[in-house]
Amino acid sequence: MRSIGMDVHRSFAQVAIHEDGITAKSFRLELEHDTVVAFGKDLRVDDEVVLEATGNTAAIVRLLTPFVARVVIANPMQVKAIAHARVKTDKVDAAILAQLHAAGFLPEVWAADDDTLALRRLVSERVAVVRSIRRAKSRVHAVLHANLIPKYEGHLFGKGGRHWLAKAPLPKTERDLLGRHLDELDWLNDRLAKLDTALIRFSLDDPRMRKLMSVAGISSVIATAVVASIGDISRFSSPEKLASYFGLTPRVRQSGDRGAIHGRITKQGNATARTMLVEAAWSAAGVPGPLRSFFLRIKDRKGANVAAVATARKIATLIWTLLAKEEPYRWARPAFVAMKMRKLELRAGATKQHGNKPGPGRDYWIKEIRHREMELVANAEASYARMVEAWRDKPPKPKPT
Repeated sequence: MRSIGMDVHRSFAQVAIHEDGITAKSFRLELEHDTVVAFGKDLRVDDEVVLEATGNTAAIVRLLTPFVARVVIANPMQVKAIAHARVKTDKVDAAILAQLHAAGFLPEVWAADDDTLALRRLVSERVAVVRSIRRAKSRVHAVLHANLIPKYEGHLFGKGGRHWLAKAPLPKTERDLLGRHLDELDWLNDRLAKLDTALIRFSLDDPRMRKLMSVAGISSVIATAVVASIGDISRFSSPEKLASYFGLTPRVRQSGDRGAIHGRITKQGNATARTMLVEAAWSAAGVPGPLRSFFLRIKDRKGANVAAVATARKIATLIWTLLAKEEPYRWARPAFVAMKMRKLELRAGATKQHGNKPGPGRDYWIKEIRHREMELVANAEASYARMVEAWRDKPPKPKPT
């Protein structure tokens, strides 16, 4: 078996072929579709190719997989930590990848399947559009600020705000500039609506996402972002590893006889999914249930921001339990979840039902059922609070003599 290392760049890759303990061959490969396919055809069926995770890794993996025994993706952060060298060139980097893999010391990462990659593309595109919308709104505010226009008391980009903007006293050039910003904002909002519709269809067709949406605070956008980031839940053997993957675990430093020092969260891993989980935590903090009780307990001691991050980690643990153990969410509100799903179906293009036949989300609009469900989760929140108080009432353990 040969180990073939590829140091990948934007338009080319440096290739090193490791065989019988030495680097037998090293050359440069242009990263074009036909060239990569031709390179794959020249490889042996028992070869193993290794490359670091980067922007065009997925395309290279897809093209080379049919020709070799295995294509391995390496974690670039850990490779740098293991193979730090004073001499750093493309040839050296490619050879180090091949040597580490041949020796069994290469830190690998999971290669996502095509469906997961497609979902990740959609999520990334939505994040980029939301960021562009935020910039367009900031430019509108900048125009108003530059012309001494007072702040509008209300939703500036809603119907009333748009009517107010149309009457704002602005010079012609500034008004034309404002109009271009608003046109761009309208175009971005239309694009966002189309992306949301596509993501909603994904979430309705995937049983994992439907299960996650039964948790308070998790919307279709959050569910799709989290599932796209996770991919196969079986690659995480514990909830702690999933939380670490999201970068929600604290840094730990320990040396010698000194105790461990825990710092801020690592923030390594998928930043989009981590942000979504924090948003879910803020939403869950406003809804009765065990998650809100947990949030309030941490907030009393360390403040709201720390409580939100801690609740996000708690939600990550809950997600692992729901997906890995295939258990339903115990504190789900069936009528509310049914109404939530029906609204998503309508946004995805489902036809409205007319007549006397009750729809799937009808129970939520029955006051008695809605209040009964709210009472259930409120009791769960109170039970959690009582359990925490029981912890606090326990006397401290005696120190060993």
